[in-house]
Amino acid sequence: MGLVSWAKRTSHRLRRDAHMLWIAARDPRTPLAAKLVGGLIAAYALSPIDFIPDFVPILGLLDELILVPIGLAIAVMLVPKPLMAEFRDAADVAVQRPVSRLGAAIIIALWAIIGTFIALQIWALRYW
Repeated sequence: MGLVSWAKRTSHRLRRDAHMLWIAARDPRTPLAAKLVGGLIAAYALSPIDFIPDFVPILGLLDELILVPIGLAIAVMLVPKPLMAEFRDAADVAVQRPVSRLGAAIIIALWAIIGTFIALQIWALRYW
């Protein structure tokens, strides 16, 4: 059970930290560099779509294991410590709320639209 409990704690911490950075990215007191890095990492971590799909053996999990923690660490270093404590408390409260299925559906729909647009552009270039 040690590995399972560690995985659950780590997953919760990463989800909380990603949400914390999403809050920080929208706060006017956060420096611009931290907003950019934090917003990008939070959007990627909270998005159901990955650069490398999770079903790809080994490589599918590497993006979460490498990109997200490194990006989180960089973004956290860029935010002043008092602000980070405030954002962490707000994120702790927010991650206890239920997950929005509508939000997930909107993100999936946007990715599908973008993917379709790209596929149509490639298909149009092929037949020109």
